[in-house]
Amino acid sequence: RALSPRPAVAVRCQEGQLAVTVHRDLFGTGRPVRAAELSLGTASCPPLSPNPAQAFVTFVAALHECGSTLQVTPDSLIYRTTLFYKPTHSGNPLIVRATPAEVPIECHYPRRSNVSSGAVHPTWAPFRSTVAAEERLRFSLRLMDDEWSRERLSNNFQLGDSLRLQADVTSEGHVPLRLFVDRCVATATPDRSSSPRYAFIDLGGCLVDSRAEDTGSAFVSPRPRPESLRFLVDAFKFAGDAGNLLYISCHLRVSPAAQAPTPWNKACSFSKASGL
Repeated sequence: RALSPRPAVAVRCQEGQLAVTVHRDLFGTGRPVRAAELSLGTASCPPLSPNPAQAFVTFVAALHECGSTLQVTPDSLIYRTTLFYKPTHSGNPLIVRATPAEVPIECHYPRRSNVSSGAVHPTWAPFRSTVAAEERLRFSLRLMDDEWSRERLSNNFQLGDSLRLQADVTSEGHVPLRLFVDRCVATATPDRSSSPRYAFIDLGGCLVDSRAEDTGSAFVSPRPRPESLRFLVDAFKFAGDAGNLLYISCHLRVSPAAQAPTPWNKACSFSKASGL
């Protein structure tokens, strides 16, 4: 069925999130769909609390939420998700009166140069829009001195010492960012998949080493700035390993600074006082 001039689905690609507005008369038949039959992404995110009197249903989600995927090309960051319409059965389970639908959605962000943002009028083809941003991120992970004032000149430690690690990200013309450390693995060789290995930060940003009874490992709070994260790890070595070298590999990530921490974007330590 041909779409009416008014778009059935409208998408706004914003700095850290996307907003999807769905006309209840999705197919232009005069029969409105129910908000409960609409969801966003493979995570089936529900719409904002709908008003039955309104002719629209609205979804708002961060770019990485709701099971969206990210593709990095030489020129763009492309976030993809899907709007799902899954009609419920009528009173008779043998009767079908509506057809499910999937509407692909895309938000394109340029990695170079500035492009003014603007809403688009999508059809059933993938939807595209842009925001002003430059994707030039530089990550670093450094051993710091006892005052956190400069990089440590020596990488030699004794058991009982604390490693002061600082992760940073710098950007050129990017929206404000907050840095997280998803995972850190220590190995006896440069191969981070080798054995023995110890993931002292895991589970998407939890400093699991802080749960050991004899350690003071922890993230340092407050942060010096959103794009910087400090953490302490008590020095250790692998039991039975005659070598004196440890290699540390960490996966760093960023999210928009305006976005509150989530189960996927967090920096958490275990509190021995509270047991949490």
